[in-house]
Amino acid sequence: MPNHPFSFEIIYSSRKTLAIQVTADGKVRVRAPIQTPRAVIERFLTEKETWVLKHMEEAARNPRPDTPPLDAATRRRYIAAARDIFTKKTAYYAAIMHVTYGRISIREQKTRWGSCSSKGNLNFNWRLIFAPEEVLDYIVVHELAHRREMNHSRAFYAIIEEVLPDYKKCRQWLKENGQKLWHNP
Repeated sequence: MPNHPFSFEIIYSSRKTLAIQVTADGKVRVRAPIQTPRAVIERFLTEKETWVLKHMEEAARNPRPDTPPLDAATRRRYIAAARDIFTKKTAYYAAIMHVTYGRISIREQKTRWGSCSSKGNLNFNWRLIFAPEEVLDYIVVHELAHRREMNHSRAFYAIIEEVLPDYKKCRQWLKENGQKLWHNP
């Protein structure tokens, strides 16, 4: 077994690919499909070791400040605002993109800004309401693009680019600032 300069936790689920997550407090999690051999996970970690160490360093340099939890009434107000915003934006962009969708749910996922199920149900993270408007547009268009391409291929990103030619700026904003959305407003 390879010896990595960090400890890690493996979380098996019904996902299709391997993924690594470095949490805000610097813990390493490997998300793996059920039945993935340990040797495959170890090899993946060896390939991604530089990336993991860089993100662990970032987490150590930028610790997330302790923020008091939101009270239930405030959280409900934010979720209601998010539902209103995402309902309107989704209807607007679905018409432009000529796609349909199912139910819209507002959640607080720790690792996702949005998702689209195979049935066309959309989930959006309510914390996005604190991001710039164009970032919300990008997330909506991103999830609706999955109604035509259920993957992250070149064809998928071409769909997004048709609607939002500057979408890469929004992706970059989320990469650089997304963690800040977890600090209570």
